[in-house]
Amino acid sequence: MKKVMLKTTLSLAVTLASTQLFASGFAINEQSISGMGTGFAGRSSSADDASTIYGNPAGMARIKREQVTGGAAMLDAHTNISKARSSPNSGSNDGDMVPFIAVPMGYYVKPIDDKWAVGVGVYAPFGLVTDYEHGFAGRYFGSTSDVKVVTLQPTVSYAFNDKVSIGFGPTINRIDGKLESNLSITQAAPDGQVKIKGDDTALGYNIGILAQLTDSTRVGLTYHSKVKYKLEGNTKVNYGVLGLIGQNPSQKYDASLDLTTPESVDFSLTHQIDDKWTVYAGSTWTRWSRLKEITVENKGVPAVLNGQFGSITEEQNWHDTWAHAIGASYQLNKEWVLRTGLSFDQAPTNNVDRSPRIPTGDRKIFSLGAGWSPTDDLTIDVAYSYLREESVKVANSNDRGQTYDAKYQNYANGFGVGATYRF
Repeated sequence: MKKVMLKTTLSLAVTLASTQLFASGFAINEQSISGMGTGFAGRSSSADDASTIYGNPAGMARIKREQVTGGAAMLDAHTNISKARSSPNSGSNDGDMVPFIAVPMGYYVKPIDDKWAVGVGVYAPFGLVTDYEHGFAGRYFGSTSDVKVVTLQPTVSYAFNDKVSIGFGPTINRIDGKLESNLSITQAAPDGQVKIKGDDTALGYNIGILAQLTDSTRVGLTYHSKVKYKLEGNTKVNYGVLGLIGQNPSQKYDASLDLTTPESVDFSLTHQIDDKWTVYAGSTWTRWSRLKEITVENKGVPAVLNGQFGSITEEQNWHDTWAHAIGASYQLNKEWVLRTGLSFDQAPTNNVDRSPRIPTGDRKIFSLGAGWSPTDDLTIDVAYSYLREESVKVANSNDRGQTYDAKYQNYANGFGVGATYRF
């Protein structure tokens, strides 16, 4: 029973299906459309536009004109579910659980003088929308999820000289989520349902350093801090048949969950070969091993049910991950630059604890992009990415004898469009 309720309570930390976005676990990569075109290979060293506020705040020192950058990445995701088995109840396995979604972003940078620059960014570091079909065979282990994290980052950078700069930005992070799952008390009774909501605001920070090693080679290092949340919300439960034993079949409990999103370190290199070609390489380490278990506290649970629903813990045992990327850009002429990239991203999950909410595996991502500058003041960026994951197994069970086993194969197409305007 513990596994059913935790999956349907406030487990916001682990509800991100891998097809959601182009990063492992429940992270989002799409904070820059220009970076998307190179597979984010030069995330912390390129500093091409104001989106460097996220990629590396030290990169603001390279921006010589006041500018605003904005855009959105759209995702069309698909999942093939095969070899599915569920017991004792059956159901469908369509796999069309991810709607077409958009991830917006916006940044502003203003140089103060030759040393100082200030800016602000709004972006989404984490997020989810999944909605399985009615009657999904794994509905007791997750049916609907909608989680959003929005970050506001005021930022400052300082250039020691024309070679080395640093940047720092505190982050104000807002998380909101709602989750739904089915609940079966007995095989003879109709399904109940669990609906939960939770939110919190917490602080973190990003810090980076950028160094121009030679006239053609630049390296960057960025640290994104962990963020500690205490989500507060409620759990609405329709127990159905439990009303026969003297309990109201519909209950609402106060619920809370302590959640820490992991820190990450990104290192990348940008090397300009000549006036036409620039190459990029980068690696990102993320400390997903922080997610060992999830504990949900529900208050006000009747004594007869407190042992099952009062405090629930579920093992996750995620592990740290590495992501690697290489990319290149070609300056076709004054107006057009073409981009491409290839990324390899590890998944933090394991075969024991993986669920329908997080059917994630290691993935490969191929990217294409272009930037068009019709004037010196305006650049329009577009990008396309294709993601394909390795196939993974989901094997879930609970104390009621319910099980769900399946093989998941995820793939997705990503589209990005953005613009930078210089004042």
